[in-house]
Amino acid sequence: MHLPKSRSESTVSNSSEEGAARCLHVFDMDGTLLRSTATIELARSLGHLEGGQEIEELWFEGKITDTEFWLRLLDMCKDASAADIDEAFHNAPWMAGIVETFADIRSRGEAVIVISQSPAFFVRLLERWGAHETYGSAVELGLPLSESATLLAETKVAITESALATRNLSAQQCVAYGDSSSDLGLFASLPHTVAVNPTPELEALAATRYVGTDIREAYSLGRQLIAKSNREYVT
Repeated sequence: MHLPKSRSESTVSNSSEEGAARCLHVFDMDGTLLRSTATIELARSLGHLEGGQEIEELWFEGKITDTEFWLRLLDMCKDASAADIDEAFHNAPWMAGIVETFADIRSRGEAVIVISQSPAFFVRLLERWGAHETYGSAVELGLPLSESATLLAETKVAITESALATRNLSAQQCVAYGDSSSDLGLFASLPHTVAVNPTPELEALAATRYVGTDIREAYSLGRQLIAKSNREYVT
């Protein structure tokens, strides 16, 4: 599920206190870290793949609202245990090298956050792999659903600006990694952007592009953008 159509209310999870980071790395999830969508992988793992594909198609065609989309997904997940959600997460087709990439960012005293329109209960599992903070649509198992649950594309920009301000960083000290329409606003607002297996529209906005299945390589391109910017600043 990509670009939403209603106002949103995002859910944030913060796994640790962050000090004076030197750079902020902002990752999208579906299509960027995950070579699929959370909805499809949850549906697949829970035995409802056709249902997951159907609601994604209906939403994309504008035949159901955001709220209807989430209600149908929650219905698919209503009998799922925490172990079932964990299984869906671990069996999903992730890009290679996520844990190593997040570990390298942390080792440099930098910060890594993930901002996704997928359900917060799924996105936050990336904290186990090293993300400092995760932000997702306010969709939680067993809790009431708000009509403004979906995290909007423009909210990605606001979250990133807040994360930079909290760490006393500038836009020049940030790298964003994304793949599609929900990342357009963020890419337009930042100088250092890596389009990962992108749509043509996003690629046109990006500082550089990566096509492949290893996020370490996309991250390397992001580091090159920062290094080049630092050299230009010094000279």
